[in-house]
Parts: sequence; structure tokens; C-alpha cells
Amino acid sequence: MGDRLGRRPGATTGAGTGSTGGHIRIQEPPERRPLLPHRATFPHRTDEQVFSCFSYNTSTHKDLPVYTNIHRIRRDIISVVEDYLSLEQLRDVRINISVIRPLVDKLYEQDDISIVYCLLVNRAQFLNEQKHLSNRQNVNSTRAMLCELIATRILRRFNEDNDGPDNLLVLAHVLIAGFEPFQNAPEEIRREVQTSTAWHKTLPALEVAILSESRIFLASTSCQKVVDAIYDGRVIYTPSSYMDLIADRYKQRPISLYNPREAPLLNQYRLLVPRTRNYLEIVQFFILLALYVVFMAERDPTQFSKLEICFTVYAMGWVLDQFATLLEHGWHVYAQNLWSFLDVGFAFIYWVYLFLRIYGWQSGNAEAAQQALDVLAMGAPVLVPRLAFNLLSDNIVFLCLRSMMSDFALVTALAIWCFVGFLLSLTWLGNDTYSPFVISKWMIYIWFGLDGSGIHHSIEFHKILGPSLMVAFAFLGNTLFLTILVSMLSTTFGTIVTNAPAEIQFRRAVLTLEGVKGDAIFAYQPPFNLIAIFVLIPLKFLVSPRWFHKIHVASVRLLNLPLLLFIAVAERRALWPGTPGGPPTQVASFVEAHKKSGRHLWERWRITSHSDISTVFEMPPPDSVLNQITTDDDLTRHLIRRQFSRGNSSMDAVASEAKRQAAQTAVATTAAATAAGGAAPSGPKPLSRRDSIAPFPGLRAELQEVLSESDEMSNITARLEALEESTQRIEELLERLVGVKEGKSSKVERENESRSGPGSPSGSRAESVAVSSDHDPGESQWI
Repeated sequence: MGDRLGRRPGATTGAGTGSTGGHIRIQEPPERRPLLPHRATFPHRTDEQVFSCFSYNTSTHKDLPVYTNIHRIRRDIISVVEDYLSLEQLRDVRINISVIRPLVDKLYEQDDISIVYCLLVNRAQFLNEQKHLSNRQNVNSTRAMLCELIATRILRRFNEDNDGPDNLLVLAHVLIAGFEPFQNAPEEIRREVQTSTAWHKTLPALEVAILSESRIFLASTSCQKVVDAIYDGRVIYTPSSYMDLIADRYKQRPISLYNPREAPLLNQYRLLVPRTRNYLEIVQFFILLALYVVFMAERDPTQFSKLEICFTVYAMGWVLDQFATLLEHGWHVYAQNLWSFLDVGFAFIYWVYLFLRIYGWQSGNAEAAQQALDVLAMGAPVLVPRLAFNLLSDNIVFLCLRSMMSDFALVTALAIWCFVGFLLSLTWLGNDTYSPFVISKWMIYIWFGLDGSGIHHSIEFHKILGPSLMVAFAFLGNTLFLTILVSMLSTTFGTIVTNAPAEIQFRRAVLTLEGVKGDAIFAYQPPFNLIAIFVLIPLKFLVSPRWFHKIHVASVRLLNLPLLLFIAVAERRALWPGTPGGPPTQVASFVEAHKKSGRHLWERWRITSHSDISTVFEMPPPDSVLNQITTDDDLTRHLIRRQFSRGNSSMDAVASEAKRQAAQTAVATTAAATAAGGAAPSGPKPLSRRDSIAPFPGLRAELQEVLSESDEMSNITARLEALEESTQRIEELLERLVGVKEGKSSKVERENESRSGPGSPSGSRAESVAVSSDHDPGESQWI
């Protein structure tokens, strides 16, 4: 009967069992359902070829419902987020448990590598919708941040569920595989958008993350693992490009891991590795800067010297290389580079110089030729700082300088726009006494606080209005606008410094993606790319794609023969050392990490023992040592649990009492099952770290403290306490009422016994249930 009664977990129930007054004590078992259930894991296959440049109708993953997933994610995000929340609020433990984790589980269990791409596409759309709103802190920014956080968590799941050598390849498939938003969309949708959008063009998730400026996603460990592998050339693929000057798509490389010992000795594709491209671009810029300095040192407008011809041809090849880079991934990705505005500035100066120089040479105008050299002299403030951007690209000053330059240009343009009105007023007040040029010079001096000549001459414009305008301009320009400019630059610098690691990783991802080239023109170094343009482009229309590919490969290997041999030797000896003919070993990985660590000279020579501190962790231990370590895993686990219990003495008594009662219940249940002839029930499954926080009492108390921080949780706690007090008062009243009725019933029984006499049969049993006298003081009495 006791099993059919509703009771609270852990309550002790007393039931009368005849005249003996015995009782049965039933203890509910502790909670067995995990607080955090086991999540689904998906080890993904890597034996199929995945491409980054193919459209979806030729890809291996052509059946993935990208179009449906994009709109499903958008519906879920919009239904969940209805108010503005900051990034710190989205990272709160309550939001994580109630919102982010369920969405991550739902999307990850679809076992679809395009989910990360769909999330980042939704983030880009939410940010685009935010631009059209007046307020910056709106719900669309929260939805965009939530998409980025979920994408980061899902990418981490892919990293955790795929171990071994396939780990890097799976992450590369997720981030580099090419998708397009209308993949597997209904036919009527594709027919409608086919004429207005390039639906056959694919984009990888990594490029969408850069376009949407997902710094948290790009700074994650899983994403940086792929970015570093692409930069070093360990992950190779043929990228999709916006436009190719020399398109050689005869052979497309799938996303794969590179093994230099299986590759040909003269591998022309290694010229397109981002790390190699970075070194080559630095060398090319050094050559350009050296030619520029030597030529400008002996410039002569009356004739074309050999140095000028060399500089002009080489600079044209360098500008062509930058133009091809711009066409490779589009302006949005190109503009994210730190020194892109310097390259564009020098390209503009070069073309103006070239136009004036050719015009002066053809017309015999010496003044035009001199103007050409004067314009080219303006390139020095662009080229010299650009060298510092190349060598110190990770410096925080250069990271801030790009954003601060944009703020400075914006405020300066607004100031000039506003102060044109002051210039017109002073010009009209002066009745052409002073030219606009002179008035503008006085205003600039006041703007920078250099000279007060404008205020001194303002009385000549008008006795009252002239000084009033000049003083007002001085207050607005030298005080208000400069204060605003300094405040904006300080805010921008502080924001970037606060998120410096994420900003550095973002710029590195941009440099890596921009360094992966698919255009064949990048295999030719300046100025040979000019020859390739004038030879290979007409040749493409005369031969078949197969022969065009053969001619291109032969010409690249011939022109870059010493460079390709150097790259092959360096990769086999230094970057991928190991056993001949085999993959890199553990010792090779150690040597690679040791050489990449950038240690000081005395540490590499082992003059001091400081290098041994990091070396002991870089060298992987052998299997014999690992076997000795794993023998004490059980002891370590018990020590850790005991340490948790020792640090929470207030919860120790409660935990031990619950454990004792659970043991008594288990013994009673086992005995009853054995007596009935059945098998003894198995005990509950031990909880793992992912299952629950129940094995650690202190964590439960800390979690309760975290959940009770907000005002809403405090109000709920106060209401629950008031409800418990009311329930306790009701139980006390019920106990008193039951005691009065039991007293009256006992009095009636004694009167009946006295009337019937000693030989009469005993009275009928009382309908009330006898309550055990040894029940717990705080336990409720059940009728």
C-alpha cells in the first residue's frame, strides 16, 4: 500500500501493521537522471573527396539541405532572442544551459558539416539588417552574436569527436568546403534568383566568418588549428575565386593533408602556400623599395634611365599582382588586410606618374615630366611605412592604426564639410578683400592652434560679425571637434587593446585566406607575370585545357626552378623531418615544434637549463612511461573526490547520511528480490563528469549561488521560502488535529471496554492509522 501512496522523495512513511505497531521505512533512491545527459557523437568519414571550388551539383555533399538549414536556423534564433543581450549575458551559465546548449545539441545531431556555414550566413544577414537601424544595441546584434557562439561550440564538437589523424581533415572539411546559399533550394526559387545572383559560386565557412568579422569564432582553438595548417601548407586545396586573370582549372585539388615525401620534387603548387607567399611578397617589396630609392636618388626628367625603366616595369608587375589579389577574393576580404590601403594608395600614385610621364615623353613637355617625378615622390610616405606593416603585422600599434585612421578620416571629412559654411560667410563678408585661399589658411592655423592671424584680421571683414565667426570657429574647431576626435581615437585604441588576441587571430586568418591563391598568375613572380598576361591569355583560346595546363606547369617550373628546389629541400629537411619515405614521426613533430618556438640563441645551444622546462613537455613520453602513469588512475580519481568532499565539510554530513540510507534501501530491495526468486537489480550507473555535478557537493552549492545572483531568482527564492513556511504551519495544525482525534478515540475505546467487562470481545479496531512513535521530528504524518 505504501508504494501506491504519493510521497515526496526521501520521505519516511509509517504504516500500521496490526497490533504489533511495526512500521516500514521506505527511502526513495537519489536522483539517477543525469543533469547533463550524454550528447550524441559523430565520427565523420574522411575517405571521400571534398572540394572548396566546385558548385554543389558536382560536390560530394550535394544532398546537404543548406537552403533549408539556413531558414531553420533563422527561425530558431528569432524565436529564442526577442530582447537585446550583451556578450557577457549570452555567456552566462543560465543562458548556456537553457538556450545555447539545446540549440547546439539540436543542430549538431543533424550530422551536417554545412551547419557552421549556415550559422555564419545567418550572422552576416543579422548584421546586415542591423546596419539599417538607428540604434546600435538592438536585437539583431544579439542574434548575430548567438549565431557566432553556437557556430564556435559546434566546431568544437567536431574537434572533440574526431581524434587521430582525421581530426584536422574533418575540421578542414567544415571550414573550407564550398557551399552556396541556394543549395538544394526549390526549383522555383532557383529559377527566380538565377538571373540576379551567382548561385553557382561557392564560399567556404572561413571566408564567411571573415566577411562577418566573427572574431570569437576565428580566435577559437579549433578554427586556429585549421588556419595554422593552411598557412603552413599542411592542408591544401584549390580555392574558389571571384575572378581569374589566367584561369587554369584543369586539375582541381580536393581538401587534403599534404605529405611532401609523396609530392613531386618540383611542385609548382607550393608557390601558392600562404607562408611561402608571405615570404615572397616581403622579398618582392624589398626589391620594389630598393629600386624606388635608387631611381629617385638620380631622377632626371629629361631622359629615361635604365633604373627608371627597371623600376617602371617591376612596379607594373607588382601592381598587377595586387590587382589579381583584389580580384581573387573581392574587395571585402582584400580591405580587411592591414596594409591594403597603402597598396591601393601607391597603385594610384604609380598610375598617375605613369600617365604624366608618358604624356610628357610623347609631347616633349618637360614640365609634365617633372610633375610625374614629383607625383612619384609622394609614394615615399606610403612605401616606407608599408615595410613596417609587413615586418610587425602582429604589433598592437599597427593593429590599432588601421581602425584609428578610418575614424580620423571620418571626423576630418565631417569637420571640413561643416566648416565650408564658415569659409563662405567670411568670403562674402570681406567683399573679395581676401581670397578664399588666404581665409582657408587662417582657418587651418586656428584649427591646429598654430596662429591667430585670422582672429586679428577678422575685424576687417565686419566689426561684429567677423570676430564672432572667427571665435565661434575657434571654439568649434580647436576645442569641440578635436576633443571629439581624441575621444574617438582613445575609445578605438582601448577596444582593440582589450581584444588584442582576437584581433591578432582575425588578421592572421585574413592573411591566410588571402594567401591561398587559385589564379595561375600568382605562380609567376613580378615582372614575369606581365609576360604571362601577354602570352598565356591569347594562348588559352588556341589550345585545349589539357595542353594549356601542361604549358603553364612547364613554364612555371622553368622560371622558378631554383626557388622550387629550395622549397622542396626546406620542407623535407626542416619543416617535415622524419624517416625517409614515410610520414613524420613523433620525434619529427618534436623537432618541428622545437624550431618553431623561436627561442633565444643560448636556449637553442643548451648553454642554460632553462630550455629543459619546455622541452620536457614537447617531447612525447614513450609507451612504457604512459603505462606506468595509467596504473594509478583509480587512486587519483578517489583522491580528487575526497579532496572535493574535504573542502565542503558542511555538505559532508548530508552526503554521508544520504549514502547510508541509499545503502540500506539497496540491501532491502536486493533481499526482497532474492526471496521472490528473481535476480538482484543492478545498481545505478555511476555518474561521470559530463552526466551530473552531483558527485561534487561544493559545485552544487556554487551553482545555486550563481543562479541566485539576479533579482528575478532572488524574488523566486523569497516566494519559495514563504511557501515553505506556510506549508510547515499547515502541517503543524494537521498534527494537532490528528492528536485531538486520537485522544478522543482512545477515550471512547476505554469506555466501551469498561462497559463490556473483562470477558467481552475486544472492541473494533480504530479506523485511524497508528503513527510510529519513533518517527523523525520534522517528518509529516500521513493519515
